[in-house]
Amino acid sequence: MGTTALVLGRVAVFCGSNFGFSDEYAQAARQLGAQIAARGLTLVYGGTHKGLMGIMADTVLEAGGQAVGVINRRLHDRGHLHPGLTSHEIVADMRARKARMADLADAFIAMPGGLGTFEELFEAATLTQLGDHTKACGVLNVRGFYEPMRAMLTHAVQEGFMKAEHRDMIVIEADPGALLDGLAAWKAPTVTKWIDEPGPAA
Repeated sequence: MGTTALVLGRVAVFCGSNFGFSDEYAQAARQLGAQIAARGLTLVYGGTHKGLMGIMADTVLEAGGQAVGVINRRLHDRGHLHPGLTSHEIVADMRARKARMADLADAFIAMPGGLGTFEELFEAATLTQLGDHTKACGVLNVRGFYEPMRAMLTHAVQEGFMKAEHRDMIVIEADPGALLDGLAAWKAPTVTKWIDEPGPAA
């Protein structure tokens, strides 16, 4: 592993535009939002008022924190933009949205969500694995939501498709404070992605 801890200023949070069937998901979004605001971090997220995304932004703003939204044109035109954000940007499409969020953020958190959340998390983690950026990725493991992902990543290691260092670089915590602490202490892997090349990452 590397030697320099991450400096956190802006944290991108990926999460569902639905609420989930358990109230624990909304509660966790509030807890994470409160922690982000209390630590003086800026929330970077998808810019909408829907689902867990809206709860997260509301909590950060109500606590006096900063919330930056990046929303694509189609959702903006449907009226999905959160009206109270510190600032927002409108981009052409989902690809541009992800790229802009990645530019703005120092680290990434995925809360429970669906296809979009999974895709955003794994893209960010892949870019870290490849060395295209050096940014921590973590998940808030509410109700054990990400245990199947943990098992899948371990299976990929066991089957020879990824290294344990790249499985372990994703911080998995059930407590929002512990998750943010883990991201702040994170150090980038120093191995290549290729199984037969154990040396330092290019």
